[in-house]
Amino acid sequence: MIEGRLVAGDARFGLVASRFNDFITKELLDGALDALRRHGADMDAVTVAWCPGSYEVPLVAKRMAASGDYDAIICLGVVIRGATYHFEIVANGAASGITRAAMDTGVPIILGIITTDTIEQAIERSGTKAGNKGAEAAVAAIEMVDVLRQVDGAD
Repeated sequence: MIEGRLVAGDARFGLVASRFNDFITKELLDGALDALRRHGADMDAVTVAWCPGSYEVPLVAKRMAASGDYDAIICLGVVIRGATYHFEIVANGAASGITRAAMDTGVPIILGIITTDTIEQAIERSGTKAGNKGAEAAVAAIEMVDVLRQVDGAD
């Protein structure tokens, strides 16, 4: 049986963070960095790249993954529903772009972009009563690196 261990070890992580709604994205980023640190990541092997918005995250993530410099990429952002269809375009574009980037590169690219109906829900998911989804994304990245190493026979 293959199960991912939650020890970051020598894994290299790239984080892509959206500046749009950055007052919440910064909390997700803090949660992700804290989780990486707590699980033994070498923080010198962690790179954070900021981009304009969640819609742009997949391209940055794909470039980072394709560079060969990272074992996993963690994507962080916040999309809050408004009164227009724009929410669906951004949320769907980000999610499908991240999925495609992971499949194209073979590198785990974790979806840590939260989508909510309200600012209050976003705040809840960035470190208050609903936990920190950035931290959860970092833990998923750690686990995926280990699972893939085992699948590839490298560990």
